[in-house]
Amino acid sequence: MEKFDILTSTYVPLPIENVDTDQIIPARFLKATDKEGFGKNLFADWRYNKDGSPKADFVLNNPTYSGEILVAGKNFGSGSSREHAAWAVGGYGFRAVVSSFFADIFKNNALNNGVLPVIVSPEFLAEIFKSVNEDPKATLTINLEAQTITNNTTNKSENFDINSYKKECLLKGLDDIDYLLSKKDQIEEYESKTIL
Repeated sequence: MEKFDILTSTYVPLPIENVDTDQIIPARFLKATDKEGFGKNLFADWRYNKDGSPKADFVLNNPTYSGEILVAGKNFGSGSSREHAAWAVGGYGFRAVVSSFFADIFKNNALNNGVLPVIVSPEFLAEIFKSVNEDPKATLTINLEAQTITNNTTNKSENFDINSYKKECLLKGLDDIDYLLSKKDQIEEYESKTIL
């Protein structure tokens, strides 16, 4: 995984609440077993007409908005536990998703796949949406080490919570297997001292 430390980026606003995993990546795309290609089908039913042409009114098809951060309404990632939803978000190029609430399973799947879910207060979320509506080039800065997110338009910041293990993995660019391998010497030393 790519290391995550400090990310400053423009952001894409999706002010829709209760976005479930079937909207993030519709079930018909779940046949693949590796992560490749899921980004092109992120929000497929909202992005494309039945003939495959882009829907002009959907935010991902609007060149006004871009960036490595998706800002979504409350309750992002509810529904089924499909890991493919996190694959699609990351595959599109988003490194972080900001919302006032995430479904736990989506949150954990995102962290396991190098996408940082940042929970902010409803008031801060509203301010972020206001900033990008006034200026599509508005930016956010997410500092994982300090666990802060800053709206660079207003210079206001909030702290966010993250599991300390997942934080370490993201900072070092490690998935669960990589993390265990990084502890190989300690594991072997422990095993050598353990009497069966």
